[in-house]
Amino acid sequence: MLFLGDIVGEPGRKAVAETLPRFREARGVDFIVVNGENSAGGRGITPKIAIALLRAGAAVITTGDHIWDQKEIVEFLATEPRLLRPLNYPQGTAGQGSVILESAKGKVAVINAQGRTFMQPPLENPLLALDREVTRLRDEEGVRMIFVDFHAEATSEKIATGRFLDGRVSALIGTHTHVQTADDQVFPGGTAFLCDAGMCGPAESVLGRRIDPIIERMLTSTPRVMPVAKGAVELCGALVDIDIESGEARGIERVREKVEI
Repeated sequence: MLFLGDIVGEPGRKAVAETLPRFREARGVDFIVVNGENSAGGRGITPKIAIALLRAGAAVITTGDHIWDQKEIVEFLATEPRLLRPLNYPQGTAGQGSVILESAKGKVAVINAQGRTFMQPPLENPLLALDREVTRLRDEEGVRMIFVDFHAEATSEKIATGRFLDGRVSALIGTHTHVQTADDQVFPGGTAFLCDAGMCGPAESVLGRRIDPIIERMLTSTPRVMPVAKGAVELCGALVDIDIESGEARGIERVREKVEI
């Protein structure tokens, strides 16, 4: 399984679309998940962009706190189950937080959840929501290969959630900070973990945005327009090797490469 972190703007989208076919062939990838919540000009995702990412090879698109930034996405969420919003929104919220798909290697479930520490809006306790959903997927649906994108700010919350689910999901990889961490590992119970996948966005930037406006805002404490940067894209994520019978991870490898577009 290949997972790619937050796609930022048009540069990130182009790099991902160009790279996925090569990755699939060169690395023997069976299933691809991408986080697309910053893919529309750096804020949110549109139906057109979601369709393009799915056509490029993504099996599932996860999101996070920017899922609602583009108004037209609300109706689209009801029609496209492969585009997820965080699981722990209140009941009745548009869209869904998990999906089960058939792959060449069997059933794969993908869950998208959002943390609460330093995050807005504050959602339901993600551990409780994840516990219920993982139990349902394993006991009622019989799924063993389960991937979780945990969109959260605090490293402690991500690590604790990964430990909480150890042995019950194949992998939990964090998103949101746009900075890839170096703690890739397989926990004792067989769950692959990475605190943050990083981003798929312009390398010469501040989290995918142009550098100068960010610095000006910090110097002056006044608002600035912060466009998505240009230039070569840093493509970040992880490859997870999963045992198709047990659902346990056999290994995880960070992905980080620069792509000229």
